[in-house]
Order: sequence, then C-alpha cells, then structure tokens
Amino acid sequence: MEYRVEKKGKEQLPMRRNRRKSRVSQVPVASEVQQLTLAEQLRNNLHEFIVRTGLETLDELLESERTAICGQPYARDPERGAIRGGHTRGELVMGGRRVSVSRPRARTNEGHEALLPSWNRFSNEDPLHQRALEQMVVGVSTRRYGRSLEETPTEISTRGTSKSAVSRRFVATTTAKFRAWMARDLSAIRLVCVMMDGITYADHVVLVALGFDVDGKKHVLGLWEGATENSVACKGLLNNLRDRGLNTERSLLFVIDGSKALRRAILDIFGKRALIQRCRVHKRRNVREHLPIELHASVKSALSEAYSVQDATRAEQLLKNLARRLETDHPSAAESVLEGLEETLTVKKLGLTANIERIFSTTNAIENLNGRGRDITRRVKRWRGGSMVVRWMATAMNEAGKTFRRIQGYRDLHRLSRALEENDKKLGIIDDRQQVA
Repeated sequence: MEYRVEKKGKEQLPMRRNRRKSRVSQVPVASEVQQLTLAEQLRNNLHEFIVRTGLETLDELLESERTAICGQPYARDPERGAIRGGHTRGELVMGGRRVSVSRPRARTNEGHEALLPSWNRFSNEDPLHQRALEQMVVGVSTRRYGRSLEETPTEISTRGTSKSAVSRRFVATTTAKFRAWMARDLSAIRLVCVMMDGITYADHVVLVALGFDVDGKKHVLGLWEGATENSVACKGLLNNLRDRGLNTERSLLFVIDGSKALRRAILDIFGKRALIQRCRVHKRRNVREHLPIELHASVKSALSEAYSVQDATRAEQLLKNLARRLETDHPSAAESVLEGLEETLTVKKLGLTANIERIFSTTNAIENLNGRGRDITRRVKRWRGGSMVVRWMATAMNEAGKTFRRIQGYRDLHRLSRALEENDKKLGIIDDRQQVA
C-alpha cells in the first residue's frame, strides 16, 4: 500500500488513505465470502449440483447442434437444411431411472424430424437393464430399488423405478444372458477335469458343471434343471455340453460326490474314457454317519492317513484294513468304506503333485460355487417355475465367475494332461474321432 506524505518539521506523518482505493480493497473480501458460500452449498448437496449442471450442459449442447443445422434464431438463411420446431418432452437414462427433459426439435425442409446427434446417441444407450441386474445381484429387492438410487432434484420428473418395471427389466436381461451363456462354444477350452454337482431350489434340482482347463482356469460350463438328480437330467447336461463342443472322444477326469445317477450318466456318455474320482469329504461323512460319536475321531484319522500316503496300493490296503476292523461291530460302516473304494483313489493313481491331488480329490471347488449361488439367491422367497430357477442360477454363476482364480499348483497340470493321454493310448484312441478297431 502506497502512502502520500508531507513534511512537518523533522517528522513525516502518513496522510489518510485514498478512499477510492479503500473501496477497491474491500472487493476481494466480498468475493471470498461468496466462494465460501458456494463451497458450502456444494458440500451439502454435490450430487444435486452435478445433476443440474449436467442437464444445463446437455441443454446447451443440444441447442448448439440445432443451431448448427438450422442457423441462428430469426436469421434468414436460404441454404439451411432444417427449421426449428420448438421443444418437446423426451426421456434419458440417468442414475438408474428415466428422467424427463426438454428436447429441442428441428425439421428438415422436406418435413421430416431431424435427429440431433447427441440426443440420438444418449437415447440409444440404455444401461437400465444392467443397473437392475447389478442391484438384484447385490441383494436389493425390486420393492426397494428406488430407495437404493441417488436422489434427483424434485423438479425433475422420473419413472422406471417401480417394482414391476424393475422386475420386467431383470427378467428380460437374465433371459437374454442365459440363452447366450448356454449357447457358448466350448470347443476352444482344453479341459482336463470336470466337476459336477446338484443344488436344490424348492422342487427343482439344478445340475452344475465346473470345468478346469490345462492352464488351471475355472469355467462354469453349463447347468441343467430337473425335478431330481436322476440319470436323465445328468445325461441332459452332458449332451448339452457335447453339443456345444465338449470332446467326448478323449479321456477326461470327472469329480463327483458319489451320486449313482451322475456316475451312470458319465459312463454312458464317456465310457472308459471317463476317469471318475469320488469326493473324499463325502466319503468320510458317509462312513461317520454309520458310527457312534466316540469312534468318529479315530475313524476320521484312519481315513486321512490312508488318503495321505503317496502309493495308491498302500492307501487301498489301509482302507481295507479299516473295513475289516469295523466289520464285526459296525458292518454298515465297513461296507461304506469299501463302496466305491477304488474311485476315491483315482487321482492318486495318476501321479499328480500333492496340490493337484488335494484339489481334485474333493468337490470343494464346486461346493463353493454352489454356495455363492445360494448367497446371491437368498432373498428370493418364491420360485415361480424352473425358468426362474435357471435364470437366477445362471446370473449367480456369471457373478461367481468374475472372482475365479487359477488353482494352486496349476503349472503342474501337465502331469494330469499326460495321464489322460496315456489313458487314451491304452484305449487305442489315435485322434478326436477315430479309434483303432
């Protein structure tokens, strides 16, 4: 700040400040207050401010596009290609709902509607279906869909958040996705193992097939709905996989929970090319159910010891010894130990690493997948037919597939691939379609 001074003896006293400059110096102070007020408003309702600003920007963009084809308002231009046609109400998607906005109109010289590029682009983008799907997956009910969305200014007219509207969008989206998902080509996937299991919803059983490729990646191959987990439904799933490219002329490892229907269907389709592994967790559970509580720990320890040894012959001998010890007092438990004994040791005979044997000796992987399906569908209280069941299950399987990771020790899967090739050679299979007579 500059001062004007005048001499008065030896002292120099400052004169009064210029009033005009003093007024100017107060302007920044007022501006700062306004800025603080605006910042406070943004902090209180930033979303509403963004919505209003966005709609204003959209209005300016559409008006500039109309000016580009119609010229300036009230200006005479004989070469213009269209004339202004006022405004009308239109709808765009914003925040999971449809909002009503004012749309400027223009007509060509021939009398046809001239579509503005930005409006045409925005109106063709309809993320409502995907938004409804995402909300249902995370557990939002159709009745509460509107409450889960961001608020909009009260003067903006909205629709599309009612229970029926959200339900229609969800059904349409899941139906389309299910049909596309069940039509995928599987021929490019180099599978080494397939796990199969069933999950029950009301009066419906959904069979699920989970595949593992040679690189250790997991793939939900397909699903099939039936009244029970019978051989017909199991064959239906396998036939569907075959029609979509699953090679049934080469050896493949199957891991199942011990279902006789699944086993019968696999053998009918694959024959000796199917290497069946029975889940050891289910085997332990089945044996335990035939024993008193005081024997659970000791028998479980004996089964674990047998399954942990590396030599398949030694493991088989240990299991038979356990059956002999149980035969006198608990014959049902002994019979359960011997039932399907060789198929509980299938992966042990293939010379796999400990990690790979552990993963493919149980159905834990597909049980976890089914658990994810139950978690996503837990809010459904009423199942209206099999089509609803498979739509929800396909949605849950797709959601679970987003979090899939490679299995531990996947670099050693070449051992399993070689074991399958050796089984092909034993059977005389020389290519995908021909066998030596």
